[in-house]
Amino acid sequence: SVILLAGGKGLRMGSTLPKQYMLLKGKTVSEHSFDVFLRIREIQEVIVVCGEDRCAIFKRSNCQKRIAFALPGKRRQDSVFQGLQKVSKDIEYVCIHDSARPCLSENFVRDVITAAKSCGAAALGLPLKFTVKEVEALGMVKRTLKRENIWEVQTPQVLSLSLLQRGFAKAKKENLTVTDDVSLAELMGSAVQLIKGSSKNIKITTPEDLIVVDRLLDLESNTVGQTK
Repeated sequence: SVILLAGGKGLRMGSTLPKQYMLLKGKTVSEHSFDVFLRIREIQEVIVVCGEDRCAIFKRSNCQKRIAFALPGKRRQDSVFQGLQKVSKDIEYVCIHDSARPCLSENFVRDVITAAKSCGAAALGLPLKFTVKEVEALGMVKRTLKRENIWEVQTPQVLSLSLLQRGFAKAKKENLTVTDDVSLAELMGSAVQLIKGSSKNIKITTPEDLIVVDRLLDLESNTVGQTK
């Protein structure tokens, strides 16, 4: 099952239209990853977390997969939890993705699913290429972190359904806030594997990001055209 998060407001875009509903190559940003998930055989259903006024965007005729909807919550983890309530009972693994990441590869989705089946939880990510410093008040440097041990985490992230449910139960009991999904597995002491993703899998947060993604999709289209 896929939970596609498409309910954010995207305030940093400086637009009244949320970033995930801006047009990109003839369709909304959200539809790019949504359509990728529909093409993947292993995926049985897609739960879109969005406002009721956006549901029509994701409806497809003659679609063989189950498409359902859930309303967004206040926090990211609340939106994921809302989507989780719509997951079918026979599902074993749940894949969670930010719809603001439209440059999604089918192969990367399959890689993360395979890794999660092996250890219970997995996510895409990238090792950092630059130096990172921990700072205190007024920007004073406390220490330089070891770059080789630090990754930037992306989506999709995949967890077993039971692990995700237990992680949410613990977070609720202890009133914890997590900023990504595999953190729920970490709360349970479960192993999490990071799979090396791509720098193209960027999350649109600013108008400049939208320009970059538009160009990336142009390059990908040209590459596909040249190989045919």
